[in-house]
Amino acid sequence: MAIKIRIDKLKFYRRKIFDLWNTYKKNKMGIFGLFIVGFFVALAIFGPYVAPYDPYAMGIPRQKPSPEHWLGTNDVGQDILSEVIYGTRTSLTVGLIAAVLTVFVGTVIGLVAGYFGGGVDDLLMRFTDMVLSLPDLALMIVLIAYGGRSIWNIILVIAIVSWTSTARMVRSQVLSLKERSFVEAARAIGAGDTHIILRHILPNVMSIVLPLTIMSVVWGILTEAGLAFLGLGDLTIKSWGTILYYAAYRGGFILKAWWWIIPPGLCITFTALGFTLIGYALDEVLNPKLRRI
Repeated sequence: MAIKIRIDKLKFYRRKIFDLWNTYKKNKMGIFGLFIVGFFVALAIFGPYVAPYDPYAMGIPRQKPSPEHWLGTNDVGQDILSEVIYGTRTSLTVGLIAAVLTVFVGTVIGLVAGYFGGGVDDLLMRFTDMVLSLPDLALMIVLIAYGGRSIWNIILVIAIVSWTSTARMVRSQVLSLKERSFVEAARAIGAGDTHIILRHILPNVMSIVLPLTIMSVVWGILTEAGLAFLGLGDLTIKSWGTILYYAAYRGGFILKAWWWIIPPGLCITFTALGFTLIGYALDEVLNPKLRRI
């Protein structure tokens, strides 16, 4: 009997995912965003096999684009195309992991605050307001100065300053959901708080959590690029932000070396665009009121 119930649940979830995909693929902009993100994910995975050179190998400096070096070389002779390809993995890794941490922390705090209310809600929301009131850049600089510039510290710093909006949005949704009849029915049959939160509340807030996760990836990528450009990132690792930092610090802008500046900038722009389009498409798929007729 238990096995049959599990099989029925698997069939239900598979049918649900299939229905969501059928709805999603009708959104042309969402498909375009998926194509963009898929391209960069493939580039990150197969980068070592695609890059024409070792991005750390030095050669003739400041070469212009040529058949040997399609995007030229930087001030120490490293192939810029190879740098951009290798930087894809770093930038996507930071964005994805930072987004998961950000949304996880924000969702947990929002669920607990919204469901239990009272003093718990007041304490968590005042803490959220305190973090929200702090200037992001200043807080990041302090945390990086204290913890170091490693890529994992950068991810942690991004998550620490970015979870507040998720917490507030999840809390507002939970305040509405916990008064619904299905939650009251679960309480009436003796379901515990943990069971209600995980089985009844959480599935119903996923419609806002998933789009928030996608948009948090954009924020993570842009933040890592911005911190690296300011010299606050891990400058020993190739990323789109560090490429722009060295271009600015070592004369790329003064020499108008567009091949050193524009490619990483375009990669950041198109990746952010791709995830943004996916986020908007998911929002329409998961919220029927937003769907276009």
